[in-house]
Amino acid sequence: MTTPPKPRGRPAKTDEQDESNLAPEDRYRAPALDKGLDILELLATQPHGLTRAEIVKEMDRSASEIYRMLERLVARQYVMRNPSGDRYALSLKLFALANMHPPLSRLINQALPIMDDFARKAEQSCHMGVYDRGNVLISAQINSPSGWSFAVQRGARVGLLDTASGHLLLAYADAGSYRRMLAEHTPLDGEVPITEADLQATLASIRQRGYLERDSAQTLGVVDISFPILGPDNTALATLTCPYIRRIDRHVGPDMAEVRESLRQAAQALSLTQGMARETT
Repeated sequence: MTTPPKPRGRPAKTDEQDESNLAPEDRYRAPALDKGLDILELLATQPHGLTRAEIVKEMDRSASEIYRMLERLVARQYVMRNPSGDRYALSLKLFALANMHPPLSRLINQALPIMDDFARKAEQSCHMGVYDRGNVLISAQINSPSGWSFAVQRGARVGLLDTASGHLLLAYADAGSYRRMLAEHTPLDGEVPITEADLQATLASIRQRGYLERDSAQTLGVVDISFPILGPDNTALATLTCPYIRRIDRHVGPDMAEVRESLRQAAQALSLTQGMARETT
């Protein structure tokens, strides 16, 4: 009996293979890349490394596919073997690559066009704050294109305990970082004191609403609107704050609700998580 020849070329897609209805994250899959990243993320949590058998067990994959991927990561110097050759750990290559482009510089470069777009839409200034040695450093700032705005200068240090930026950073810090931030805090000139009870109430409100909006504690007539820029673990990498001022002449610009929504979208665009709380109104 003659065996029929095998068809050549790519087989036609069936309904099950049709990718047009898949979500983008499923449609553009790269299994080999995902596998390599999974190994790197696993080893990042293991200061003493893992054996190949332990990696296979943790990842629930076949030994052969893990072996091939490990060998490529070793060849590219992302992973290293210990002298006896039975354990694998991360090398310093990822650290070196990260320091070729410092994380804060990268965040600022990504934030500036988004902040500029916000300022044009909202006709308000905005600034980005990051935690720095017990207080908040204004790491980026964009003026309103309208010419009428209130702005905090880039490079200024503002208080951790009396500013919207500081309260957002505290509200979205993990327990260890929260204690360290408070321990490192030193009051700045003019800092407005706050009781522990009031601080905890403010932080709880921020976590519930996902943002902070209140009269400025430093400047009369300014309303601070602030959202967190969140990392993958839902902690705040930075904050975006708009010191909102309302015009009372005949010019009609975006109102506070529109400004708040534009700022929320800007902060969410910069966040590395989709878990960012949305306002509940």
